[in-house]
Amino acid sequence: MDTTTIAHVMHVTERPPVVMVRGEGSWLEDTEGRRYLDFIQGWAVNCLGHSPPIVVAALREQAGRLINCSPAYHNEPMARLARLVAESSGLDHVFFCNSGAEANEGAIKLARKWGGRRRGGAFEIVTTHGSFHGRTLATMAASGKPAFETLFEPKVPGFVKVPLNDLAALDGAISDRTVAVMLEPIQGEAGVVPASDDYLRAVRQLTRERGVLLILDEIQTGIGRTGRLFGFEHAGVRPDILTLGKGLGGGVPLAALVASDEASCFEPGDQGGTFNGNALVAAVGCAVMETVCRPTFLDAVRATGAYLTERLQRLSAGHGHGEVRGRGLLLALALTRGDAAKVAAAALERGLIVNAPRPDTLRFMPALTVSHEEIDEMIARLEPCLP
Repeated sequence: MDTTTIAHVMHVTERPPVVMVRGEGSWLEDTEGRRYLDFIQGWAVNCLGHSPPIVVAALREQAGRLINCSPAYHNEPMARLARLVAESSGLDHVFFCNSGAEANEGAIKLARKWGGRRRGGAFEIVTTHGSFHGRTLATMAASGKPAFETLFEPKVPGFVKVPLNDLAALDGAISDRTVAVMLEPIQGEAGVVPASDDYLRAVRQLTRERGVLLILDEIQTGIGRTGRLFGFEHAGVRPDILTLGKGLGGGVPLAALVASDEASCFEPGDQGGTFNGNALVAAVGCAVMETVCRPTFLDAVRATGAYLTERLQRLSAGHGHGEVRGRGLLLALALTRGDAAKVAAAALERGLIVNAPRPDTLRFMPALTVSHEEIDEMIARLEPCLP
């Protein structure tokens, strides 16, 4: 590839010298016509795969009617998607935005507004080591990602971090200054580290007893990724504030801040955004939600997730590697030796896209529509790359 074609792209991440031009389902194709089996899908963004017909049709139809009338007015797809999200989550009010980081930033602002009105000005939020909530200044401060600790000082204050799955540490961190606890049901960027169901249930009880909000960041786990529509359903809990992104848009920039009636205290002027809730992306969100909420869709995701888990466990056992962590179609394979980034690079040479969030971890986030045959092909391509 002629490197001058990418010379002006800002260098914010390491990218291989390929340019993708086409995608369909679980497959990507570059400018040279080479095909890649994609088990990252934009970091769990393309929940229905690349360019699914239902998303393409929604874009075409809506683009011919209305793209963006500005958030100063209601539009029909936005209202319909808000109803779908609210009714399926059991919460009440929905604010649409463009990225998961923006949704989490909104959750932080909403919690602080609530703390000012309902908890004597409390503003601190307890988060966890290893968490990842985004790349705005506030969401980086909220995150427990070690690489963020020295970046872009001074940090936004007001975040206290504790270990995940340690209820005593969480209890000890809650004070009169605390307004909320913010958790991911599965820490994806930390290497697919789940919060246990028992822990989530205990956290929900603790936050109620201590009079603080529970914020669940389901940017990566929401919209069917774990085999249920929302990750919190496995534990049988419901947060006060929920954030969604990635899979909600099926590939287009769409995220949501969702809140209970009790927590929803924004007033006009507190929150907004030029593109937020525009009709074009909201129409796609409706198509995605209506697809994922079909009665048999999540049954298939759970079955496919079980098959992927079993295949990865067999592969790991055969090569003397470690555990398979995660749920549904958000999984990780722990390596006992070698460098995961080198394994991912070798896999790319074989036409397979996987992710290495940590030096000892491979992460798998295929389309929710991935087939058993594609899983078998992934295993076949990955196996020669393992140390």
